[in-house]
Amino acid sequence: MLSGIIFINRNGLRWRDAPTAYGPHKTLYNRWKRWSEKGIFAQMMAGLAAEHGETKTVMIDATYLKAHRTATSLSVKKGGVDA
Repeated sequence: MLSGIIFINRNGLRWRDAPTAYGPHKTLYNRWKRWSEKGIFAQMMAGLAAEHGETKTVMIDATYLKAHRTATSLSVKKGGVDA
């Protein structure tokens, strides 16, 4: 089950895109949610960091926002008045 959760997170997939070998996608999601709420992933990361002598937690956020091609014109209000 953990390998399925890791596969989804590593590849940025939706839960329903998990290979069937990992079991039902709803089961994977429910287990991930339950483990997250219990702090299991935070404990795992702290344990891994401790093995390498890290004294602080570093988080990397890989999210991004896609802007529509007209997004640059949003600062111009209707009527020709610049914001």
